[in-house]
Amino acid sequence: MNNQFSIGVFDSGFGGLTVFKSITEKLPQYDYIYLGDNARSPYGDHSFETVYQYTLECVEWLFEKGCPLVILACNTASAKALRNIQQLDLPKKYPNHRVLGVIRPTAEIIGNYTQTQQVGVMGTRGTVNSNSYPIEINHFFPEVKVHQQSCPMWVPIIENGEHENEGADYFVNKYLQELLQQSAEIDCILLACTHYPLLIPKIEQYLPKNIQLLAQGDIVANSLVDYLKRHPEMEGQLAKNSKRAFYTSGDVTTFDAHASVFLGQELNSSKM
Repeated sequence: MNNQFSIGVFDSGFGGLTVFKSITEKLPQYDYIYLGDNARSPYGDHSFETVYQYTLECVEWLFEKGCPLVILACNTASAKALRNIQQLDLPKKYPNHRVLGVIRPTAEIIGNYTQTQQVGVMGTRGTVNSNSYPIEINHFFPEVKVHQQSCPMWVPIIENGEHENEGADYFVNKYLQELLQQSAEIDCILLACTHYPLLIPKIEQYLPKNIQLLAQGDIVANSLVDYLKRHPEMEGQLAKNSKRAFYTSGDVTTFDAHASVFLGQELNSSKM
């Protein structure tokens, strides 16, 4: 078996780089290809059909680039496209390829972080309207009640570089209070969008001290470690040269400038 393939990481834009960063810190030895579909982002307000079409096109592109394993580091794509890709496309066209998302790994462990059995989920409209988190969490922790809050202004604030400025405070506090008004018993909040970790310093200013905040990067990274241990047939195909390649469907210069904020280092991307 040739260990010459990369792990693909896909997001509609920049947010998946927070997951990419955690994965590469946890598993630095593998080769990775990151793809951001910036030309068509954000995905949050698109229909299920559109998100499925866009996501499938990008996944197939990563397959062609030599990625037998692709991580959808995007909550909206995981919510609206993953199931169809796994059940319809992979068995028919790509039986030896695998596509994993960010929702299930999070749902599998979130119940371990709540004492009151009441958790909050903050995400895009698309993720919230899909009800993917309540459905998945119920499979693993049926006793946990999930309260959801969509935060439509958070991604634009972050992608326009305003997340550290005072103007972001209004919308951070607004959505947080709207969530907490749903229940006084919430003791754990999941940031169900990979952009949102950039807002953690702001969120913590308005978050009651008794509430734990969860971001997804480390959760997904730990889940991938476990997956590769359980699937040596996949792990054995992967190259271990620590190579990183970044691609975008949008403007390369714009991508590089914004991506460095999410990744914490400079990078040079290529056009998809």
